Amino acid sequence: MAVSEEESSSAKSRSTSNGVHYLAKCVLRGSVVLQVVQGHIRSPSSKDVVFGKETSIELVIIDEDGIVKSYLPQIPGKDILAVLSDSGKLSFLTFSNEMHRFFPLTHIQLSAPGNLRDQIGRMLAVDSNGCFIAASAYEDQLALFSVAMSAGSNIIDKRILYPTRNEGDSSTASGVTSICGTIWSMCFISKEFPEPSKEHNPVLAIIMNRRGSFLNELLLLEWNTREHTVHVISQVGDALLMDLRDAHHPSCVYKMSLNFLPPAVEEHNFIEESCRVHDGDEEGIFNVAASALLELSDMVKDDDPMSIDGISGSVKSTSEHVCSWSWEPGNGKIPRMIFCVDSGELFMIEISFDSDGLKVDLSESLYKGLPCNALLWVEGGFLAALVEMGDGMVLKLEEGRLFYRSPIQNIAPILDNSIVDCHDEKQDQMFACCGMAPEGSLRIIQSGIGVEKLLKTAPTYQGITGTWTVKMKLRDSYHSFLVLSFVEETRVLSVGVSFTDVTDTVGFQPDVCTLACGLVGDGLLVQIYQNAIRLCLPTTAAHPEGIPFSSPYELSCISVPQNHFEQKPSASRISLVDNNLVAALPVGVEIGNCFAIGTHKPSVEILSFVPDEGLRVLAIGTISLTSTMGTAVSGCVPQDVRLVLVDRLYVLSGLRNGMLLRFEWPAASTMSSFESSSLRPCYSSCMVNLDNALSKTTSSQICIYNLSETMKDGPVYLQLIAIRRIGITPTFLIPLSDSLDSDIIALSDRPWLLQTARHSLSYTSISFQPSTHLTPVCSVECPKGVLFVAENSLHLVEMVHSKRLNVQKFHLGGTPRKVLYHSESRLLLVMRTELSNDAFSSDICCVDPVSGSVLSSFKLEPGETGKSMELVRVGNDQVLVIGTSLSAGPAIMPSGEAESSTKGRLIVLCLEHRQNSDSGSMTFCSKAGSSSQQNSPFREIVGYAAEQLSSSSLCSSPDDNSCDGIKLEETEAWHLRVAYATVWPGMVLAICPYLDRYFLASAGNVFYVCGFPNDNSQRVRRLAVGRTRFMIMTLTANFTRIAVGDCRDGILFYTYHEDARKLEQLYCDPGQRLVADCILMDVDTAIVSDRKGSIAVLSRSNHLEDNASPECNLTQSCSYYMGEIAMSLWKGSFSFKLPTDDILKGYDSANTIIDLSHNSIMASTLLGSIIVLIPISREEHELLAAVQARLAVHPLTAPILGNDHNEFRSRESLPGVPKILDGDMLAQFLELTSLQQEAILGLPLGSPDTVMLSSKPSSPPITVNQVVRLLERVHYVLN
Repeated sequence: MAVSEEESSSAKSRSTSNGVHYLAKCVLRGSVVLQVVQGHIRSPSSKDVVFGKETSIELVIIDEDGIVKSYLPQIPGKDILAVLSDSGKLSFLTFSNEMHRFFPLTHIQLSAPGNLRDQIGRMLAVDSNGCFIAASAYEDQLALFSVAMSAGSNIIDKRILYPTRNEGDSSTASGVTSICGTIWSMCFISKEFPEPSKEHNPVLAIIMNRRGSFLNELLLLEWNTREHTVHVISQVGDALLMDLRDAHHPSCVYKMSLNFLPPAVEEHNFIEESCRVHDGDEEGIFNVAASALLELSDMVKDDDPMSIDGISGSVKSTSEHVCSWSWEPGNGKIPRMIFCVDSGELFMIEISFDSDGLKVDLSESLYKGLPCNALLWVEGGFLAALVEMGDGMVLKLEEGRLFYRSPIQNIAPILDNSIVDCHDEKQDQMFACCGMAPEGSLRIIQSGIGVEKLLKTAPTYQGITGTWTVKMKLRDSYHSFLVLSFVEETRVLSVGVSFTDVTDTVGFQPDVCTLACGLVGDGLLVQIYQNAIRLCLPTTAAHPEGIPFSSPYELSCISVPQNHFEQKPSASRISLVDNNLVAALPVGVEIGNCFAIGTHKPSVEILSFVPDEGLRVLAIGTISLTSTMGTAVSGCVPQDVRLVLVDRLYVLSGLRNGMLLRFEWPAASTMSSFESSSLRPCYSSCMVNLDNALSKTTSSQICIYNLSETMKDGPVYLQLIAIRRIGITPTFLIPLSDSLDSDIIALSDRPWLLQTARHSLSYTSISFQPSTHLTPVCSVECPKGVLFVAENSLHLVEMVHSKRLNVQKFHLGGTPRKVLYHSESRLLLVMRTELSNDAFSSDICCVDPVSGSVLSSFKLEPGETGKSMELVRVGNDQVLVIGTSLSAGPAIMPSGEAESSTKGRLIVLCLEHRQNSDSGSMTFCSKAGSSSQQNSPFREIVGYAAEQLSSSSLCSSPDDNSCDGIKLEETEAWHLRVAYATVWPGMVLAICPYLDRYFLASAGNVFYVCGFPNDNSQRVRRLAVGRTRFMIMTLTANFTRIAVGDCRDGILFYTYHEDARKLEQLYCDPGQRLVADCILMDVDTAIVSDRKGSIAVLSRSNHLEDNASPECNLTQSCSYYMGEIAMSLWKGSFSFKLPTDDILKGYDSANTIIDLSHNSIMASTLLGSIIVLIPISREEHELLAAVQARLAVHPLTAPILGNDHNEFRSRESLPGVPKILDGDMLAQFLELTSLQQEAILGLPLGSPDTVMLSSKPSSPPITVNQVVRLLERVHYVLN
């Protein structure tokens, strides 16, 4: 169905009759790494690391400094990634550099979807030679596969299941040899095969525990590929180091006791479950001397770390056990392995052979941190250590010790968050409670690409019309001058961490508006303004290598040698193109003499200049755009144009109406590749830095191909590949370096990072305020700097887009569970539990949101655990109401009912402001409207998946005084004072403000309406009581409506009658659910998340009468299965429109923001994800549902692990309930070229859930422009 611009951008309230429709988009992917593997994913020589997460796969690299960075695409790939998932399939993936994602090559169906214990899909092992693959179930079953050696569509050549379904227990002289039991670990015993073409039989070693047996055992299985049978060739009980060079006759060559384990552990040997993807026999380790080192460990475990509501860490294992390990890569002579025990200590085992035979050395503890669930030893001596509920780390092995190098950020679990504009930033900050004891922290999460703010000047730069950075010499690595052009003035500043005005000593005319400037030759600058071109020689006062005179020279003329075209290219010119780049040029294009221009036709044109032939038009890209209404789009004149050379030559153009275009040569005009050492720079004619353009005359011309015959007949017409709108102001394109493959900042209403190596147009917001101008700045102090001009100030920042998360960390310790913002004191109030390794130690602390310092804290009683807290109004003041638990046992019985023996406390705290003087103290009263529920709108969250995010968006360090914000004076102090406390029967798990003068609090399966008589914070009166059948988990309110969420009956609606002081139940949940969190959008609509990974929208049906029975069910309007548990829900504030909507259509911007800020929902999960649900109209939902159905089955965009997309998103949903649209699936549409988009929309549609051969005749065809326009709004709003 077509959607007009009026419909898709209007902010009219959606009536209940139209239903509730949402689009869900994951704006920050979970950071918990469950699996890790290394390989040559991008190329035969690349050294890549793949993180396997719960619902995503991330490709990273570890650089020479030990920093984990998100991968930036460069060269084609080689290795294939094998993955097991709950789809029940074994998937083989390859990486696409253009699309910057993995693509499936094939899927092997192993079992039904899910994670049943006896279905294959739990563990994976790969032979080091790449010939065989093994996959196992949790117990009783495994499968073996041989990989086809010849190229073809079939990756798997043979396969066998063991034991077969009709096979009983087999036996030999050794006894029972079946694998009836739990499979803990497995790997192939690899050998060298001198004749690869000859068939050989693989041997698989597995460690298992038979049912009823107390000990583990090692089993060796041999697959006879010729006879297609599997035999158990040996069984071993309690050996540690085995010599398996002859797998048919294994022998124990070494047995030792790990000296850090108590003797009791040696008698009860068990193997800890491994998270490795494949065996450690990488790069030929043990190819000849095939040995297997078995890490034996105690199976006593702590409580489940995901049990964030229970008491975790209170019962510790009496002994240590191995939880992860990794072999050193590339060392086959003296194999070494590093392993981690559950105390967090890392040890190394070294195996060597000398004249005395085998020698095994166990090191002392190399490092102590948190227990690691996965280790990966990579080349360069780096060790990636992944932690489940905290930051991982990169360690470096040096001189027999491990040293910390950098963090691997992990913000999971997110237990709570608060969104505030706490120190007058131009965009709101999200403060999230992350991690668990002892590594709990507050994280500041911001949108897009992170920047480190280095310098901000006073707002004295009004009326800037242009900015340039200029070098002093052609071969300089760094810029020397920053040129600022004003309406009637020009200023030149020296480049560095501070800016000094050197205008008078450079020689530029100061009282004119500079149109362009640059470098002609070493030490020779040029300034172009309206009436003249000025050549200048700066003095030593401006630059150390300037002329030794008191004033700069002003040249009246210059002579350029006639043979300048034949001079050797300078180093700075060659550096424009990476020498390792291989690119395909269009026929007839000589890269050394072409440039791009934009015209008023409007069009973009590629011209060639040859001294003997003059100017020639090589290619033309006509710009003719129409809206969804069929009218021409105005303002399509190019504002800026750039030639880009990454794998291919293409053209980017920014238009004056805020649009961004990509043109490419037609496929027929492309020729073969050539080496980049022959490439020459190309320049834009719209906004060009003359540092590049004028110095072009000193470079030689290298002709790669002659103009083709078709070029003689006329120019080639370029193909418009992609169109995007990124704002309403003219779009400027500023490359980050002189290289033709450099990433580009597209500047319109806000700055965006445009990744030039990506397919189509891929751009991510930069976490910085809207700016009018910018220029890259390269200096010794700041080699990757960017200078923004915003609000009449100069802002020098450094982009950190190679890092993975745009997150700043404030370490707090313990487990932070709740965070609130007190606006009057500008402090964060944080509830922490499990302090000082004590599970029953809790406090409430006041945290400075700028520095992260804990200013004061209020400790709860010994044995008391904090559970809930909220800011509640008492008259014109605010107090902090806290709910706690005084009981050590579980809060809920297996039936879901509350434990009757538990107790809790309700505490009221006042936040007092004291001066460190004799002036005494006073209670600080918050103003009306300062409730934590009334935060300023949160306009931005996170841009393109977390693969592109990075750190520290506030300041470069917690103590950096250059960052904006208000720090507390040293003479100020804030303290929490108890005003009221009482003991209640039951744990106080939920508290909620109500009607600005009451609050709600629950204890067990009872909740109360409470008030402060006479606005006295020292007295609390229970006014009414309500009861549910099961333990109450959440309380929320909207006006008079109360929503109660329990652990079985789901959501119950109540209302409070003030006159009668009674609570009345109105409606109940149509299904059973264990509620994780709930919010009320209005008095009739609730959004609820459950502990199974779903979000549902529940609402009151219109046809229900006012006197309907309390058992009348709510209606489930729509649902969405995330696969992650959302522990925190809150209302967002997203204006679902582009700025053009206000200008072109005259809509009321204020009404739009108010309407949609109260209807969008945000959710944070235990795995560290942040998901946004955006309300859309019924027409928009129908259009995008049809697009989603096509994307879910198209090879370019279908789920890469073979899941049925519709089935996955429908899990835990009632039959017939509409689904919330998957924004992650839909976002892929914007990454495709126009031709690919047309192909996807051309698929016939039967229903929103399936694609068939017939389409609805009543629906007009969906156009690319409709879909792109709508999805652009989503992308814009989330960035």
